[in-house]
Amino acid sequence: MEYENMPESSNIEDRRGQGGGGMVGAGGLGLVGIIVVFAISYFTGISPQVLISGAEMMGVGQQSAPPQTAPVDPNDPTRKFLARVVGGTEAVWSEVLPAQTGVQYKPATLVIYDGATQSGCGGAQAAMGPFYCPLDKKVYLDTSFFRDMKTKYGGGGDFAYSYVVAHEIGHHVQDLLGILDKVDSLKQRVSQTQANALSVRVELQADCLAGVWANHANAKWKILDPGDIEKAMATAAAIGDDRLQTAARGYAVPDSFTHGSSIQRQKWLTAGLQSGQISACNTFAN
Repeated sequence: MEYENMPESSNIEDRRGQGGGGMVGAGGLGLVGIIVVFAISYFTGISPQVLISGAEMMGVGQQSAPPQTAPVDPNDPTRKFLARVVGGTEAVWSEVLPAQTGVQYKPATLVIYDGATQSGCGGAQAAMGPFYCPLDKKVYLDTSFFRDMKTKYGGGGDFAYSYVVAHEIGHHVQDLLGILDKVDSLKQRVSQTQANALSVRVELQADCLAGVWANHANAKWKILDPGDIEKAMATAAAIGDDRLQTAARGYAVPDSFTHGSSIQRQKWLTAGLQSGQISACNTFAN
């Protein structure tokens, strides 16, 4: 991937080396912590069991001590790469979103961390994977996820990493369009199976929006090299619910899917890549 020509964003918050916030106290999550965990689950589709486990380790809802800070290297390769990717999303969506929907784009912040940190939606840790928090308009990414992508999720590569970031920025676009609020409101009134199905549609639309971004970014900066799309497709397949569930327990339970199957994720990423149109990403009508 040729990312060097994309503009560099200043909306990067580097918390690496700060630790998990120095949590003080012990015991269970408490009522507030449980509410926070389920709020994150609704917005991100992450299993509440994973969130509760991580939140208990981090002490969500308990008093925190000031984190230890570490010097940030502005020339760190990972930071510079992510700043270019986020800058590329900002440049594209600042043009495409108002042109295609009439909604102005307001940039999100990317928080990069290692191990654990705090978000506006509660505690964050590496086991959760990347996620978008609509309460503080920030994307949270433990950079160890990129190492996992190399060994577990399709083999990685710069464009595959960019797809992951663009997917989370896609959730921010959904937030700006009012989609997340509408879906969250609907989830409160339906069964768990139906809520899971709505989560799948939200996630597949974010995949499609990542493809829309890549379409326009490639037109502006010629970012795609041979093999880039194939690597992104391999990642989309590797993080499909069916693939992950089968790897974890030997079988898949479609009613419990929250992100979509491998085939679905590839289909909607392709739809965005080929069309470059937000209107092609109506996963709620298909």
